[in-house]
Amino acid sequence: MTELEGARERRVRTGGIELCVAELGDPGRPTVVLVHGYPDSKEVWSEVAARLAERFHVVLYDVRGHGRSTAPRPLRGGFTLEKLTDDFQAVIDAVSPDRPVHVVGHDWGSVQSWEFVTVRRTEGRIASFTSMSGPSLDHFGHWIDGRLKRPTPRRVGQLLGQGAKSWYVYLLHTPVLPELAWRGPLGKRWPDILRRLEKVPGGDYPTSSLPRDAAHGAWLYRDNVRARLRRPRTDAYAHAPVQLITPLGDTFLSERLYDELEQWVPRLTRRTLPARHWIPRTRPDQLAAWITEFVRSVEDGGPETVKPTGKYADRFGGQLVLVTGAGSGIGRATAFAFAEAGARVVAVDRDDEAAARTAELSRLIGAPEAWAETVDVSAEQAMEKLADKVAAEYGVVDVLVNNAGIGLGGSFLDTTPQDWKEVLDVNLWGVIHGCRLFGKQMAERGQGGHIVNIASAVAYQPSRALPAYSTSKAAVLMLSECLRAELAGRGIGVSAICPGFVNTNITSTARFAGVDAEEEKRRQKRTARLYGLRNYPPEKVADAILKAVVRNQAVVPVTPEARGARLMSRFAPRALRAIARLEPPL
Repeated sequence: MTELEGARERRVRTGGIELCVAELGDPGRPTVVLVHGYPDSKEVWSEVAARLAERFHVVLYDVRGHGRSTAPRPLRGGFTLEKLTDDFQAVIDAVSPDRPVHVVGHDWGSVQSWEFVTVRRTEGRIASFTSMSGPSLDHFGHWIDGRLKRPTPRRVGQLLGQGAKSWYVYLLHTPVLPELAWRGPLGKRWPDILRRLEKVPGGDYPTSSLPRDAAHGAWLYRDNVRARLRRPRTDAYAHAPVQLITPLGDTFLSERLYDELEQWVPRLTRRTLPARHWIPRTRPDQLAAWITEFVRSVEDGGPETVKPTGKYADRFGGQLVLVTGAGSGIGRATAFAFAEAGARVVAVDRDDEAAARTAELSRLIGAPEAWAETVDVSAEQAMEKLADKVAAEYGVVDVLVNNAGIGLGGSFLDTTPQDWKEVLDVNLWGVIHGCRLFGKQMAERGQGGHIVNIASAVAYQPSRALPAYSTSKAAVLMLSECLRAELAGRGIGVSAICPGFVNTNITSTARFAGVDAEEEKRRQKRTARLYGLRNYPPEKVADAILKAVVRNQAVVPVTPEARGARLMSRFAPRALRAIARLEPPL
């Protein structure tokens, strides 16, 4: 882990120990206190703290017995939640005596922060609390009791699942063994374990104090867990707004653990993240954005302003989403769906007025920010300039939707080399440029992401009427499968969306090879009329796109005919070929 560059340090004495406190940013701004977990020190927050310090007064401290804070003597009984609360109060009294603070906790930092925000003596001193990967022990105790007293197959499964995830808690309660393990091979191998299991990037984990800190921290569990789970408080209600950030791939905590949290937290905002446990290290950009948004909303008058109302709002709120071909059809519907989910949207189209309109409407329906960019996706240098501009002005894209495409009908023998070049330049090379440029930025950032490529049902369904279009979409499908394999290890998902007949304006603008202008116009009108009669709305495709990102789906057929053709391509390919031979020309 990296050191906290430019931090101002002070010592705060409380209860016979000395806490090492670091501060970043302007003390005149709202104070955000970051509380670390086990077996970390305050440096686990270095990436998040640096980002927050641009807007806030950021305070971090080593929990007693960790980092450069001293340990209580004796250790037994020295790590109770009551004493940890004493430490917290001493810190905030020193760094922000006249203003309430915003608390952010991870792992055991979150566990103890739940205590801070639910005990009466801190009421009025905490403005908000952001929790990640650490439940209230009181809420956890009631969660267990409810499943033991009213068991159902689902509830018993949840209990057993969390019990399996909590295997390490049992070991930490054993005498001597944890201390020996941390001072032996576990302490030496811990940085490598984190990198392999959690994909924690960059920085050197401070191994010199790790064995001592981890041995001390075992008493966090011994002094608190069994006592609280057996006798959870019945008045553990949060007296400040709470933002809950749940990593969906947490190795140690089930997301079901927070199912009944609303009864304890009257003002709750939920967020989810496709990540593992150590998100302060693996997702600092997203955490900083969510913390900033939440703190600002509370400072401005209440958490209600940050509760997105759209579907999947807990997943995409605050994320940066770029959609090509966003001026109409599936692209515009997709931009709107992400906007309703609270995402920041970059609407890209070669029609500048259409892109601007999409961005304007996206802001009206929920996007905190939306921008319009004009580009021809087939132009390599223009796409490179766009990628550089987006990264410099808006940030690294979290979700990329390569949607821009053109239609081309007509037989193979009537399709000229120029026709082939035009359709492949947009439908295939446009996708390649987007994946290469924005995918590289995602990979270099090291915080995951998702790429969505719009293919088509004709990617796996042969068509005598659409040879060039079908070929371009089949290439997009295979490109997506290859990228998915390559980028999985970097936490970047890739999905290919394969719509069938969708009512968009691509039908009225599609070109037809081998015919004059009058015949082409007639065919455009006929095709548009047929698609209009089918009347499958692009909004349903947009919903499938968001669902694909949330579920990290590989190939998603959309519309009944697309799903049917997908099944036939896998189990009855000869029948599909027969249908293609019988297909009438456009």
